[in-house]
Amino acid sequence: MSLSLVHDQSLMHHALGLAQRAEAEGEVPVGALVVHEGNIVGEGWNRNIGLQDPSAHAEIMALRAAGERLGNHRLPGCTLYVTLEPCGMCVGACIHARVERLVFGASDPKTGALGGHYDMRELALHNHDFEVQGGVLEQECARQLKAFFRQRRSGGTDT
Repeated sequence: MSLSLVHDQSLMHHALGLAQRAEAEGEVPVGALVVHEGNIVGEGWNRNIGLQDPSAHAEIMALRAAGERLGNHRLPGCTLYVTLEPCGMCVGACIHARVERLVFGASDPKTGALGGHYDMRELALHNHDFEVQGGVLEQECARQLKAFFRQRRSGGTDT
């Protein structure tokens, strides 16, 4: 196993912890963090229900925090880690922020915009592209989401 993969897995474990925070708040358990020069500069978890904000996805929250911390709306040299393949809105935000790399856990065949449902990077309309690594701790990330939705469908009160 390469050192890079071990590093990605470690950071994805951190993102899974942020996803647990989302679940504790009654949100779909997705967590994200932004890393710059080896340091976590932004964290986020789904908060769209609690904030009544359709844009408050984990990725957006992490990108906002990173922009504030770095003092820039652009995030060159940054890597975004997220437990679920991003939707089109979040991929668009990564393009506009000039993120260098995006690492995700579970694929999203319904709304994933990096190959799960479609791939926004295939559109030649954008002025920025970034490296993508999917499937990091994929089983753990998928298991967390599946358990959440199974609990919700069964009428559990924990969500």
